Amino acid sequence: MKKSNGLTLKKVADILGVSNATVSNAFNRPDQLSEKRRKEILAACHELGYSGPNQAARLLRKGSSNIVALVLPDSLEYMVSDPVANQFMRGVTSVLEKNNLNLLLYSGQSQSIQSVVDFVDGFICYGAPRNPKLIPQLKTSGKKIVTVDFDIEGMASVNIDNEQAAYQIADQAIRLEQDNVAVLGLRLVDSEQICRVYDKELLDCNSSISHRRLDGYSKALSEKGINLGGDRIWNIPESNIKLASLAAREALSCQPQPNVLLCMSDLIALAAIREATVMGLKIPEDIRIVGFDGIEESLRSTPKLTTIHQYSDLKGETAAKLFIDNDNHNEVLSYELQMGDSC
Repeated sequence: MKKSNGLTLKKVADILGVSNATVSNAFNRPDQLSEKRRKEILAACHELGYSGPNQAARLLRKGSSNIVALVLPDSLEYMVSDPVANQFMRGVTSVLEKNNLNLLLYSGQSQSIQSVVDFVDGFICYGAPRNPKLIPQLKTSGKKIVTVDFDIEGMASVNIDNEQAAYQIADQAIRLEQDNVAVLGLRLVDSEQICRVYDKELLDCNSSISHRRLDGYSKALSEKGINLGGDRIWNIPESNIKLASLAAREALSCQPQPNVLLCMSDLIALAAIREATVMGLKIPEDIRIVGFDGIEESLRSTPKLTTIHQYSDLKGETAAKLFIDNDNHNEVLSYELQMGDSC
């Protein structure tokens, strides 16, 4: 037989002179045919160039695709290189794979979820998406939703207490009212540039873990009698070494020079340690630096970084389990103040 493209199950059945069910059973229900008959049908289909029924259409008819979309807060290029996001994704996939579910990564910078909403069983949202228009679309999608590090009313969520964790680590770092403190923040304002916050409008405080952390720092500062102005708070648009190094260099060049740096991620803190060392500053004698996240590199740094260790892989596992169980409650996970030598 001559090979042909664009074949449907019905066309193949007509060519072979058998029923649609016979062709379908050969691919999907081999127990319904004798071994000899099944091999004959599959061989004929192979010769025609037909590889089987459309699996996507079959799954959609069942009302399930076995695909979960993971909406990341930022671009895929940025997020797949982020060690915290990688730990989280490892936790998600470890649970989904055991339950024969597949994962689709989706950028938080996308304009709409409409291109995938009909082909997935639901969404796990890791952080508030960079495009805020996606949130109302998720609310009205009719799909299962689990949010992580932010909340959508009525949906299951997984969080840690970012404000309390930030308060604890700031309280550890700040010793005296005379301390000169600077904050190296992450996505605090709507800017793609490294800049000081000054009096700029902050991003949506309700969905931003960075603002929860800033609230925690502010509480600790207030208790120590320190007033931190916007000129001592830096906005870093992404948690990466290059941008963090530029911000740290600028902060350490200010007068009065800070002797405490509160960093909103470990990558930022590790970049600050390197910049301070290059400038000849001793840690923690001249400057105390703390991070947030507990990535593996923080354990290997010199000096070892003082940080908040959040269990990102457990966070991913928990989110996936809530999704599979169709659970609708809010889960608040524990964290650990991980003491090092940088503070």
